[in-house]
Amino acid sequence: MSRTTLLRTALLAAVFALPAAQAADLDEIGTFDFPSSASPEAQEYFIQGVGFLHSFGRTQAREAFIKAQELDPDFALAYWGETFTYQHPFFGPVDERPGQALMKLGSTSEERLAKAATEREKGFLKAAEAYALAPGGMPERRLAWMQAMADLYEKFPDDDEVKAFYTVSMLSGATASGDMRERINMQAGSLALELFKDNDNHPGAAHYVIHSFDDPLHAPLALEAALKYADIAPAVSHARHMPTHIFIQHGMWDRVAMWNDSAFQAARDLWKPGDEVGDQNHSSDWGQYGDLQLGDLERSKMWIERAVKTLEENPGDMRSTNTLSTMQARHIIESEQWELRELNDELANSELLALGLSAAHLGELALAEQVAEMLGNRASDQPNNANLQVMHAEVAALTMAKHAQQQLNEGLTTDGLPQQEKAIELLNQAVALKEAQLPPRGAAEPLKPIHELTGEVLLALGQPKDAAERFEQSLLRMPNRPLSLIGAARAYSAMNEQEMAKEKYQAYLAIRGDDSHPAVREARQQVGE
Repeated sequence: MSRTTLLRTALLAAVFALPAAQAADLDEIGTFDFPSSASPEAQEYFIQGVGFLHSFGRTQAREAFIKAQELDPDFALAYWGETFTYQHPFFGPVDERPGQALMKLGSTSEERLAKAATEREKGFLKAAEAYALAPGGMPERRLAWMQAMADLYEKFPDDDEVKAFYTVSMLSGATASGDMRERINMQAGSLALELFKDNDNHPGAAHYVIHSFDDPLHAPLALEAALKYADIAPAVSHARHMPTHIFIQHGMWDRVAMWNDSAFQAARDLWKPGDEVGDQNHSSDWGQYGDLQLGDLERSKMWIERAVKTLEENPGDMRSTNTLSTMQARHIIESEQWELRELNDELANSELLALGLSAAHLGELALAEQVAEMLGNRASDQPNNANLQVMHAEVAALTMAKHAQQQLNEGLTTDGLPQQEKAIELLNQAVALKEAQLPPRGAAEPLKPIHELTGEVLLALGQPKDAAERFEQSLLRMPNRPLSLIGAARAYSAMNEQEMAKEKYQAYLAIRGDDSHPAVREARQQVGE
């Protein structure tokens, strides 16, 4: 049994020993202290609601806050908590339900604030009003929430719960802060790290550390929190998923796959017909990505079957539809088991990418050109969609390169070489476009990383030195990606840099060990196994 299989078996045992998602014991949502003016009975449910809220278990939090309202109808913070359970704090349009939750407490701000027993509770309530009722759209409301929490934090800098909710308000406000986004994220991260240092079982502390440092450059700062958070709040699906934001940045594919499996199971345990299925979709998307990096195609198909069932249970749900099409396309691209299908206008962008790459690799260049044209038209219609621009470049450039190789093989060197140059130029432009964006924070987007594809094309065109550089850049952005590792190994081997090639082959074998994969057999042969 390989080391990868042993680790995977241990992780599976740990994951499925976790309690069911419906459980609400306090040791399953973390440890923190949030004193309030509630009655003792309402306080118990309030604490549960806050714990769930820190982990974005919004449905569970709502149930707890409403129970606290029933037990203590004038307890203002129970309505404050419910306000934040209807929409994700980082994205989405205005939702009327948060405001409706506040209106249950009172029809005016004065009436609501009169029921808040302390200045601290009034401050929390004002922050909820900013989030739910401030003028403008959600970007303006997120900024208003952040400012209201900044005012409260200035008054109560030693209050951990004020600090925790100020932190998440900053992460929310950062999404609407333009060029200040990363600076605000780092400020939020510094507060979250303080909380985590003081109480490493605080669900918000670990959660917000991860959100703050969710990129390849800063991810090492969050690894300790990610490893801890996986066990802090097992009652919440999102809490089981969230550590994988950092695991994915470290190329820890076993953990990415298994913790998203756990998150999916937790979401399924909680789900009832009519509920939102975002947690099921999100964990499926990421779990499949982790399993595909491990080369486990059967589990990838299992994830697709789950996505099919989720869509069947929620017909017409656009997120479920998009998740399924993305996962089907990713399976083709990552497995390199190229498939052709009929081209039509109904195909999603991800499906077009998979079809275009498949057609180019299978020599169906006329079809590949059609796909490139369709992607190009869509990109022209959406000039601000950088990922769509990159997808068009990927299909168009690969098709050009295949045409060029075909012409060179036929002795038409005059026509082939300019095509090669044009393909490389288009790929380099796409690389520059992608590098102008923030680094990837999750699974590959677009589904074929542009640095990796550029390396593959350069290697096929006999330029291994430039190819190796692109593969190394890909690995900096997405550590331990097997297709970039094997590409780099081949590039170094073509350059006769055998030590570097061996290092990459060994890194590849540390992730994948199934001899049914030709690349695994190649790697074993190259390292002398």
